[in-house]
Parts: sequence; C-alpha cells; structure tokens
Amino acid sequence: MSVTTSHWTPTRPWRGIMVATTLPLRPDLSVDYDAYAEHVRWLIDNGCDGVVPNGSLGEYQTLTPEERARVVRTAVEAAGDGARVMPGVAAYGSAESRRWAEQAAEAGAGSVLLLPPNAYRADESAVLAHYAEVAGVGLPVVAYNNPIDTKVDLTPPLLARLHAAGHIVAVKEFSGDVRRAYEIAELAPDLDLLIGADDVLLELALAGAVGWIAGYPNALPASCATLYRAATAGDLATALPLYRALHPLLRWDSKTEFVQAIKASMDLAGRHGGPTRAPRLPLTGATASAVRAATEKALADGHH
Repeated sequence: MSVTTSHWTPTRPWRGIMVATTLPLRPDLSVDYDAYAEHVRWLIDNGCDGVVPNGSLGEYQTLTPEERARVVRTAVEAAGDGARVMPGVAAYGSAESRRWAEQAAEAGAGSVLLLPPNAYRADESAVLAHYAEVAGVGLPVVAYNNPIDTKVDLTPPLLARLHAAGHIVAVKEFSGDVRRAYEIAELAPDLDLLIGADDVLLELALAGAVGWIAGYPNALPASCATLYRAATAGDLATALPLYRALHPLLRWDSKTEFVQAIKASMDLAGRHGGPTRAPRLPLTGATASAVRAATEKALADGHH
C-alpha cells in the first residue's frame, strides 16, 4: 500500500491520525476551554492530523448541550482548519444526532463520527434509518462500530449496505476482531477502514486501514505518529519494535478505565490530563499502579 493513501487530505479529512481528544477539566470539574484549545494545537504540531471532540474520551455523555457545542467550536478554531475536526454526534435519538451534525456543520467541521442507535438493541432497518437521518445533513459520516458498549454490531454486510446507500464514508472499527478488515474490503472496497482501538493498530494497518481514531496520542503524540506512519507504510522494521514497546499502554484504550488511564498518562507526561466527571472515578490500587508503571517506562525509554 502506498503511504500516501493513509494520509489526511482536505478531501478525505477522516484519514490519517484523528485523535479522540480528552477534555481538560478544572478542579471544580468545569471545562477549561483554553487548555483544550492549547491541547488541540499541540497535537497537530506534534504529528497528528486532526481531532475528534465529543467522543467517549471527551466525556460527551457528561456535558451540557452548551458545553458540548462550545467544545466543537473551540476545536475548529484551535485546529485552524475545520476539516481537521470530526465531532462525535452520538445521542440516544436520531433527531438529536442530526442536530449535533448540523451544529458540527455550522461550526465548520469536515466530518462527523456516529455510533449506531444505542438506546436499545436496534435492528438493521433502524440502523439504516439512523444513519440516513444524520447523513442528510451533508457532512461525511464515519460509522463507529462498538458492539461492546452499544450492543449493536455493525457487521461487514451491514456496513456494506450503509456504504452502498451513501450513508457512510468510513468505519471506526472497535470490535477488536481484525479478521473483519478483509471481509469489509471484499464487501465494500471503497469504504475506508479506520483503526478504532489502539491495541490493534498494527494488525489493522497491515490489513489496509487508512486512518486511526486514536486515544494514546493524547499523551505521546510523536511516538504514536511514528508508529502509525511506519505501520501503514508496511515498515515493520520500525513499526513492530515500537508497537511492542508501546503496547502496554495502547491496550488501556480498550479497557473500561480508558479515559482515566489516558488522562493519568497525560499527567505523567507533563500534559493536562486531570480529573474525570462522575460516574468515572479516579484510578486506584493495582490499576493505577499498572498505568503509572507502563507510562513511566515509556517516558524513560524516550517516547513522547
């Protein structure tokens, strides 16, 4: 695969490294928008292509509508190019997801990330209608397959139907089943595959992924960018040892405590990670120790 196919471009702004950004909170748990703007600029300056605000890492479920809208506007302004911003527009109702897509379009974002209906175990007709509703706004829609949390599985045949209908341009694949990459390519060869979990980055990159909606670049953007670009270029001599070195951290992106873990790593790396809003609680005990040990080793080994 040519390395250029996995690069961000203004015409395909969902490709490349799009960081699912954490959201800096003050000690009173209010949003620090100035710190968030600085974080967005820092990520882009350190090799990332863009940002995904209001994903799970951004704790969107705990935000007020006013906070959620301002986060998007802040990201667009800080990125300097709205095409580099892919807001998450998940909501319990399709009408609300559409409204968030409209807000993203008004703010100047280049694409949106959309979970399937997650208020109940939706069937295929409901999934198709949900994506059709949001696609009607006109922004490119990236589907987010997370059957672990949503209980709705965007299987390769269903993704092919969504793509054939014109509802989605790409999928963030978070099932953890790397075998799906090949079936997706067979059934929908023009649907872009995006790495959705940090700890299957190498496997999905080698299977043809052209983007990464990423977690751990929040803490170590430069090393993660080197890993992604080597992996998508097929440069295993660079990618494999780096992947092995970072995997003790990358696997936390697939664990229940991923928000707290990535924020804790940011704090250790000298970034503003900070607290999370309830119901997410601070890490304690063996979990906190494991995240700290893996982060400190990565930093001591020169990763940044």
